[in-house]
Amino acid sequence: MGLFDKIKRTLNIKDNSKDLEPKSIEKKSNNSSQTLQNNNLNTLNPDSVKSDLFKKEKLDNTLVKTREGFFNKMKVFFSGKNTIDDDFLDSLEEMLISADIGVPTTIKIIESVERYVKKNKYIDDQELKHILKQEIIQLLNLNDNSNNINTQHKPYVMLFVGVNGVGKTTTIAKLAHSLKIQGNKVLIGAADTFRAAAIDQLDSWANKINVPIIKQSMGSDPASVAFDTIQSGIANDMDYILIDTAGRLHNKINLMAELEKINNVINNLISTAPHEVILVLDASTGQNALEQAKQFVKSTSVNCLAITKLDGTAKGGVVISICDQLSIPIKYIGVGEAIDDLQLFNKVSFVDSLFK
Repeated sequence: MGLFDKIKRTLNIKDNSKDLEPKSIEKKSNNSSQTLQNNNLNTLNPDSVKSDLFKKEKLDNTLVKTREGFFNKMKVFFSGKNTIDDDFLDSLEEMLISADIGVPTTIKIIESVERYVKKNKYIDDQELKHILKQEIIQLLNLNDNSNNINTQHKPYVMLFVGVNGVGKTTTIAKLAHSLKIQGNKVLIGAADTFRAAAIDQLDSWANKINVPIIKQSMGSDPASVAFDTIQSGIANDMDYILIDTAGRLHNKINLMAELEKINNVINNLISTAPHEVILVLDASTGQNALEQAKQFVKSTSVNCLAITKLDGTAKGGVVISICDQLSIPIKYIGVGEAIDDLQLFNKVSFVDSLFK
């Protein structure tokens, strides 16, 4: 597989349309339903579509700390090497583990290098670099079909899970914004009712990006919010529904029970939903992100991942470990703090940026 395949067209599209009046829908105690007032979306301005080159440059800049913290050291380590012996492999193993790639995944990579070396008497630094890149791409191979969305599902329901502080709310806003400016009708559900700040933050984002939101007061039943959101989405012919959930610590059993309840409520209203259960993970936490993911996967039917804060960490190597150990595709990555700094994950582009 070539390392310079064209990056898939991603979600980063800048909205140059004129702002419309924001909408917010809040459940009233005496009202059994809410009505959405749908705005006409402006036609996308072709000049606002970011080029693949710009997005690749953004990804390169996002991974600069990871690259400087480990992969640049690896370049020096590779330089002039023409013998791959046990000492070399031991040093390489240590470097991979230090990059938060994790022990099990590191062992896979080292074994692959060993198999190659046995078949080749001589290997130079460029060849070794190529072997490592290809092996890492194979470990990330799970995302090949993760970017496909079945357009027959309408509304297409996305449920977001993850612990507090990982960037879940911001990711929802970024994705809602991207979907909206592509001409889709998007609805947000604020089902994290255990923190007033979560509701307020999501409501603030919804107003900024001019996307309607279903919300209730703090302490309300999250499943009730999910129910109202799905009902409203169906009634108002929404294309996408994005639902936030509580993010208390992953070792709280009651949180997992609440997530299961929300999932069941959604499924009762739309038999094929939720179509995506997106686990949001913070790359800056390194291997702790992997441990969080393992706990969620035990209790929740996660089918794709969103990795945030890659721009502020030297632990970007954890992406490789997460994908390898969980066997769940990474679909979205956060490459900055701006509203359009969300990209669809592309394994070849990601690895190419690591080794740039």
